[in-house]
Amino acid sequence: MRMFLQIQGEPGQPVRYYQIQLQPDMLGGWGVIREWGFQGRSGTVRRNHYDTHDEAVEALMKIRDQQLQRGYQLMFFQGEEDSTVQ
Repeated sequence: MRMFLQIQGEPGQPVRYYQIQLQPDMLGGWGVIREWGFQGRSGTVRRNHYDTHDEAVEALMKIRDQQLQRGYQLMFFQGEEDSTVQ
């Protein structure tokens, strides 16, 4: 699953982005990978490990909701169907 969000910055500033991905790892767990920064520049990347798919999806949705509350807009969604994604 992958989501891409962005928010327009101050006039003259590049657009900020926030990307969230859900990926299985080699040990049977799941990783939630977050990347954020200004478009066209190197961003910051963080990875969190979760033992189950459900825990990882819950974490991903919580991160998405936090960014939507901050004003980001969901621009792209790919992956599992979820009725909460609008």
